[in-house]
Amino acid sequence: MELYELTAHELEEKLKNKEITSLDIINSCMKRIKEKENDIQAFVTITEKEAIEEANKENSFIPIGIKDNINTKGIKTTCSSKMLENFVSPYDATVTERIKEEKMPILGKLNMDEFAMGASTEYSYFKKTKNPWDLNKVPGGSSGGSAAAVAANMVPWALGSDTGGSIRQPAAFCGVVGLKPTYGLVSRYGLVAFASSLDQIGPITKDVTDCATLLNIISGYDQKDSTSANIEKKDYKQGLENGVKGLKIGIPKQYFGDGINEEVKSKVLQMAKEYEKMGAIIEECEIEATEYALATYYIIACAEASSNLGRFDGIRYGYRAEKFNNLKELYKNSRSEGFGDEVKRRIILGTYVLSSGYYDAYYKKAQQVRTLVKQQFGKLFEKYDILLTPTSPTTAFDLGTRSNNPLEMYLADLCTVSINIAGLPAISLPCGVDESGLPIGVQLIGNHFQEDVLLRASYALEKQIEFRKTYRI
Repeated sequence: MELYELTAHELEEKLKNKEITSLDIINSCMKRIKEKENDIQAFVTITEKEAIEEANKENSFIPIGIKDNINTKGIKTTCSSKMLENFVSPYDATVTERIKEEKMPILGKLNMDEFAMGASTEYSYFKKTKNPWDLNKVPGGSSGGSAAAVAANMVPWALGSDTGGSIRQPAAFCGVVGLKPTYGLVSRYGLVAFASSLDQIGPITKDVTDCATLLNIISGYDQKDSTSANIEKKDYKQGLENGVKGLKIGIPKQYFGDGINEEVKSKVLQMAKEYEKMGAIIEECEIEATEYALATYYIIACAEASSNLGRFDGIRYGYRAEKFNNLKELYKNSRSEGFGDEVKRRIILGTYVLSSGYYDAYYKKAQQVRTLVKQQFGKLFEKYDILLTPTSPTTAFDLGTRSNNPLEMYLADLCTVSINIAGLPAISLPCGVDESGLPIGVQLIGNHFQEDVLLRASYALEKQIEFRKTYRI
């Protein structure tokens, strides 16, 4: 077995036993990247030289890939946009600093939907990432490059960001593990903002053990982030093997209704039976406010995007139009030429819902529904430890089939957006494949800061179904 096929914890064991060096891992991953990148198109920037330099240092650890909206000092951070095509960050995001403290070489920056706006990684300015399971399918988005790179064994693990499902949905499409942590658990300092009240950085890994390990590294209070939660730090690897006996799991029926593919529904409900076999208590429940979650999400996310992307004006940094006659034209031409269609669409929608006369009708009402969603989840977690749902209504869809139909693309977020609205943690893990051999993801949702419970339940299911042993790309 090649080194690039191993999980991060398997590589760590070999490093500890001095069977291999960090440079051996880098060389193996670079070999794999050179074999697969032309097909997969997962990277915006490959940092082979920098990774080798880091690997040659003493006590170097497992290498990693980073989504291209997370700042990396001295390395391009483009957000897969023409607007930031040549932007080299002058500072590291907090998560990047923590990765560097662990001496983890960075293999490169990973492709994404432009400014994290999309569900297929087809809205990148640079390239369209393909799904390693089927090159005619999308890898999901917006962290499609991260999920595809992990699934294709080009990187042992990666960081993504999740605003409405952008870690979990590509993890489901690519048959890997993706965790969206509780809002505030992982610092957002240095993450290029899409929607500040929804964005969260998280791990994409080959298995649950790696997910817990990477969460240990990147989580924790950060005084540079005003939304960072100052809570006691946990070791998420502790208790992974404690099982699920007596755990109460709710099955919200609203997540299994119209729009959910029958194969997906059947496989996810089968996971509920697996939990029952392991001693968990399974009950059907309801969360009615999720009916309004998708509309609520897109109003809030677009409003915040409109505000956050105002800084890209052609003056301070980023793309500047060559032709303009006055200041107004400079703004207009730079933004018109620098942003792609999907980003423009969301800026326009966000500006509209924030405008005079529409603010109360749309934005204020969306915030009221957000409160309702939070309250209904809160009531469920008084009774249940976790909730079990599909991650996505379907498995990976064909390239090009939804990129020209925004509403159909937005429906890909049906099962994930309410978690971001409520600020909750959720994890997606592969639970089988459909008839065509594409991975199906099951989503587990936890109460605030209960990632340890989520990871324990995920680990138990992973051991029970042995997806990585059963299915191979």
